Amino acid sequence: MGGATGVHIPDGFVSVGTAAAAYVGSAGAVAYSVRRVNRELHERQVPMMGVMAAFVFAAQMINFTVAAGTSGHLLGGALLGILLGPWAGTVVLTAVLAVQAFLFQDGGLMALGANVLNIAVIGVWGGYGLYRLVRAAAPGPRGLWAAGFLAAWGSVMLASLACAAELAISGTSPWRLVLPAMAGVHALIGIGEGLITTGVLAFLAATRKDLLSLRRATAEGAR
Repeated sequence: MGGATGVHIPDGFVSVGTAAAAYVGSAGAVAYSVRRVNRELHERQVPMMGVMAAFVFAAQMINFTVAAGTSGHLLGGALLGILLGPWAGTVVLTAVLAVQAFLFQDGGLMALGANVLNIAVIGVWGGYGLYRLVRAAAPGPRGLWAAGFLAAWGSVMLASLACAAELAISGTSPWRLVLPAMAGVHALIGIGEGLITTGVLAFLAATRKDLLSLRRATAEGAR
């Protein structure tokens, strides 16, 4: 289960019932996110969504070595949630996953609902929630780095645990094997995700600090 496809499920790994349930859950979450984006979208956020979609799409193609025989790649859920908010982050990451599945066969079409649920919904919403919790406790500049790292690490862990549950429910691998395997590998992959996310936030803080406050300005404009 380790490697770059650990959370990105290919076809044949989840049962028809699990895939159908995941499609229903992810479709509802994405539809709700689209409604929220349409209601709250700020004109400054539109180009940022396009830029971040291109960045995450390209970054997911680059693997980094985690351990012997194991590699990972950026998921981007926490980063998108931090910069765009959870609703726009879900919409952007869903589009990225759909393009990868339909055009590049990266992740199966049958498993697309599960991939969207794990990465674009649970990963984004969970990462954003962790970020807000840490920032509430540590609002200063150093808190930004800590919040970004922990949110990214946590988003990978949440996505991997959801993936493990789907594989176990599908009968692909028993709970006693898939849960510790996924959790162990992705605890390491999450460190890489955290470092990349923190690096991007540090770069934006040094060059385009206004982008870090874009989410707050958008939320205030919607109220």
